[in-house]
Amino acid sequence: MAVTNMSPLVERVLFMDGEAILLDKPAGLPVDPPRDGSLSLENHLASLTFGFQRWPLPVHRLDRDTSGCLLLARNPKAHKRFAAAFEAGDVSKTYLAVVAGVPAQQEGVIDMPLGKVSSREEGWRMVHDVKGKAALTRWKKIGEKDGRALIACFPETGRTHQIRVHLKEGLGFGIVGDPVYGVPPLVPGEPMLLHAYALSVPRTNKPPVEAKAPLPERFGAAGFTESDMENAGL
Repeated sequence: MAVTNMSPLVERVLFMDGEAILLDKPAGLPVDPPRDGSLSLENHLASLTFGFQRWPLPVHRLDRDTSGCLLLARNPKAHKRFAAAFEAGDVSKTYLAVVAGVPAQQEGVIDMPLGKVSSREEGWRMVHDVKGKAALTRWKKIGEKDGRALIACFPETGRTHQIRVHLKEGLGFGIVGDPVYGVPPLVPGEPMLLHAYALSVPRTNKPPVEAKAPLPERFGAAGFTESDMENAGL
């Protein structure tokens, strides 16, 4: 397995202690090794040990083109505890998305169960399915510009593609650059405008593992900057 000796991810560490690393994952880097053999997070883990013998392991997943906060556990016991916190819904998550359209409401809740469908022509995707798994996302409009809106999403469940589907089918507006559920990017080839902005994982007898990942430059092309989050109190 090829391993990057001087991984650029070293400079993207947002938080680190003896149990956890919070990483600002760049868009375009898959967490799991792709079938085509291209690079993934796994190729960088050896450079993220910071003196430990064990490689850190991801506790959850972000889509390839979703940037932002990704939690890595530095030992098996911590991984088990963190995974249990995600499963119990005890983790606080904030995502930012730019959608093609402006909702009339300022905030709301999307309670929409999701299921997986697959076809030979279109491949697989997640859809609203009354018999699917429960999925709930709170959202708030942060700003609007040129017919697009910046939406903060606070998912209370962690279903595959949850925010992408909820914004498209629940809110009515797809994410800019989302090749499956949204609209084309503003700049050809640019990753979708979905970013895991903040993450907070509670711990017993210790401060939470938490950090914010700076808003990527690609959001600027849509007219949104870090000051929009400051004005919204995020």
